[in-house]
Amino acid sequence: MMSSKAQEKDLIVSKIRDGIVIDHIPAGRALIVLRVLRLRGGEGRIALVMNVDSRRMGRKDIVKIEGKELSDDELNLISLIAPTATINIIRDYSVIKKFQVKLPETVKGVVRCRNPKCITNQPREDAVPAFKVLHLDQPILQCQYCGTYLTIDDINAQLMGER
Repeated sequence: MMSSKAQEKDLIVSKIRDGIVIDHIPAGRALIVLRVLRLRGGEGRIALVMNVDSRRMGRKDIVKIEGKELSDDELNLISLIAPTATINIIRDYSVIKKFQVKLPETVKGVVRCRNPKCITNQPREDAVPAFKVLHLDQPILQCQYCGTYLTIDDINAQLMGER
């Protein structure tokens, strides 16, 4: 077992005083997490560590955000992008709470249906896109209006602004 001094010496990124650490993000998805949280760097220190070794996942990303608290909507977005993510709430340099994100049973108003004929894509309708969450480990969403499926790639592309 490493001493605490040895562990601190090996830190890639310094500790934050107050904020959150989003750990166990699948490798390559941290930039999507930053984008959906609409973080640009003016909010405080943000540390992004990508493609690091993980005993549990092989490779993972980590995001540290000083001075940030997450809303329920933000947690739902993170759970869509990174269903394996763990949230650490930091106060005075210590973890005061740690939990794994959990996908809700339904997702409303976060992503659009990819079916152009779906009622949610009609300009004259006030229907809010709503999806039933299927397959929790690699999310698949099913539109509650037309039955169209969205894969994790569809979700990521929409959240990154590619579609």
